[in-house]
Amino acid sequence: MELKKKHHVILFPRINKTIIVVFALAFIIAGLRAYQLFGYIFHENVKTPGTITIPKDATFDQVVDSLKKHDVLVNYKAFIWVSKRKDYIHSVKAGKYEFEKGKNTNQLVNMLKSGRQHPVKLTFNNIRFKEDLAGVVAKYIEPDSATILEAFNDSNLWKKYGFNKYTFPCMFIPNTYEFYWTTSAEQFLQRMSEEYRKFWDSTRVARAQALELTPEQVITIASIVQEETNKPEEKPIIAGLYLNRLKKGIPLQADPTVKFAFGDFTIRRVLNRHLEIDSPYNTYKYIGLPPGPINIPEISSIEAVLNAAKTPYIYMCAREDFSGYHNFARTLSEHNENARRYKEALDTNKIYQ
Repeated sequence: MELKKKHHVILFPRINKTIIVVFALAFIIAGLRAYQLFGYIFHENVKTPGTITIPKDATFDQVVDSLKKHDVLVNYKAFIWVSKRKDYIHSVKAGKYEFEKGKNTNQLVNMLKSGRQHPVKLTFNNIRFKEDLAGVVAKYIEPDSATILEAFNDSNLWKKYGFNKYTFPCMFIPNTYEFYWTTSAEQFLQRMSEEYRKFWDSTRVARAQALELTPEQVITIASIVQEETNKPEEKPIIAGLYLNRLKKGIPLQADPTVKFAFGDFTIRRVLNRHLEIDSPYNTYKYIGLPPGPINIPEISSIEAVLNAAKTPYIYMCAREDFSGYHNFARTLSEHNENARRYKEALDTNKIYQ
């Protein structure tokens, strides 16, 4: 019996098992790499939330070093890879940036590349000298205190904002403000000028005019009031007292102005030798207001002047119990008695200067 051979048409050649394995491995590797890159871009990459400051002219390597120093990221390879793909390595921008929990690498790089900074809250109060203010401000924005102080001493900037060297401190209204870290010294001053104009709205200007004072004169009185007491309830009384003296043409005889003239607020006992200093701030020697404020008064002190108490007092003297409060008097004889008791207390406590 003859067997007939069957012929089969082979549509696909037989593939070697090795080739199949290679292709399968390549597919798996490609998938794993794709998943890895997907993770690089979209997986959360903040380990330690917080802020970092990138200084001017910083390099990408310095940014990475700062992130590592503060242990900010989960995956630094991911950050570097995404940064290269988005060309952030050539687009580093100075600023203070916030790294929030839950943010992925793509979001972080976009934030840094666009320069989307985290604003800083700058608070200042209880400031006496412009050097002190420069030191405080320098903690929150990029310029150092020397650069800021140089701007404070620029006569062209005084004139630009409508002040002189004596009244320039009036422009700074103590409060909390938001700035970007990259704010320049002059940008800071521009913002302070804007805040000054906002503060002196029509209502406050009208109150100052009712007292026959300019805003700068109100602030000057407020600065003296602030040095005289830290008791909120006394501020309007002391403001009223000094307004009384101004109206009557009586020298203010405010000890804090003499201390300012000496540049020494640690003086506890103003002596005759102190009163001899020839300074426009010596209100024992010169009648009227000093040429400018002796500190940067808080808003509460300014409001105390604008809403000064209607008081008959002309004299004041610190209480002999050193409580921080004052004895007020209408007449010189009453004041002399108050002063005698305070002097005895100073002597008893051996406070001679």
